[in-house]
Amino acid sequence: MLTVPHMLKTSLAVAVFVAMGASSIPSQATPVGEALQRPALQVLHPERAVLLSATWAGRRIVAVGERGIAIYSDDGGTHWRQAKVPTSVSLTAVQFFGDHRGWAVGHGGVVLTTVDAGQSWTLQLDGRQVAALVAKSAQASGDAKAQAEADRLIASGPDKPFLDLHFLDAQRGMVVGAYGLALTTQDGGKTWSSMGARLDNPGGMHLYSLQSQGEKLLIAGEQGLVLLSLDAGASFRRLKVPYDGTFFRASWLGDRSLLVAGLRGQLWRSDDLGVSWAQVSAPVPVSFSAMVADPQGTLWLANQAGGLFAYTGEQLRPMAQSALPPTAGLLALDAGRLLALTVQGAIVVPTAGARP
Repeated sequence: MLTVPHMLKTSLAVAVFVAMGASSIPSQATPVGEALQRPALQVLHPERAVLLSATWAGRRIVAVGERGIAIYSDDGGTHWRQAKVPTSVSLTAVQFFGDHRGWAVGHGGVVLTTVDAGQSWTLQLDGRQVAALVAKSAQASGDAKAQAEADRLIASGPDKPFLDLHFLDAQRGMVVGAYGLALTTQDGGKTWSSMGARLDNPGGMHLYSLQSQGEKLLIAGEQGLVLLSLDAGASFRRLKVPYDGTFFRASWLGDRSLLVAGLRGQLWRSDDLGVSWAQVSAPVPVSFSAMVADPQGTLWLANQAGGLFAYTGEQLRPMAQSALPPTAGLLALDAGRLLALTVQGAIVVPTAGARP
């Protein structure tokens, strides 16, 4: 039988494989501390690297991925240029607020920021500072267990990844990640504080997805963990979902409707802010790894095997097309096109002619 620590490590390893693919494994041979201090290597075709997340910065696309690679395109994903990044740890998620100001998170507890629409990035936070912040919060709480966990975090070094982020505006933001790491800022990332004590997550489950609907926040994570805030993150409550496996992705479908997706094709919907849930049937038991809504209101999902699915009318329909490489993220482009972030790089996927 797996112990709890072994279960945590196994779940994170599966998630990293889902998101990054086997080609990311060699990058972990370099100590995280060294990678934190080494700028990302400039490569000839960065758009072919393992990419994990993308977003819009005005009319520019910005994508991030393994070994600190960040790229941007001003023509809808046809041509790409590589940004200057001060670290070579893998970057897992990126978000912009406005056309020029953005943030990215990744391994080693890094938070990066840009003020020039993703052309260059600076380091705001790393794993050493994260451990110190968690220790400060634990000391203030007087909780002996929390203090012991903080001591272990410091002793283990800056090797814990952030896996998602969300900024409500240019000042208020949150980052979440492995082993229940959760931080918040009220000044655009100049200073951070731990918000782990607000989460009903005593086991330190990994937190994979953070999504908002106005001032409401939704976090999805390991072993069926789903957390909801109705007050912009000031407090959270744990939702009871009838599945105890990991959820890698979450989405708001409306003001009260939620969708969470994860291991083995599990897909669950609630239309009453998590009071009750209904399972959405998936055609194959393969883990979902990416999710995005397009301007027309269709929610698109991709799974670990590269399958692409459209969720409309409360039904999930597989799209009849060649399978993508294992896909970590999706971005809606113009009508009828998606950008897939895969283990083989950025791929533009036409969807207008795809049929279920």
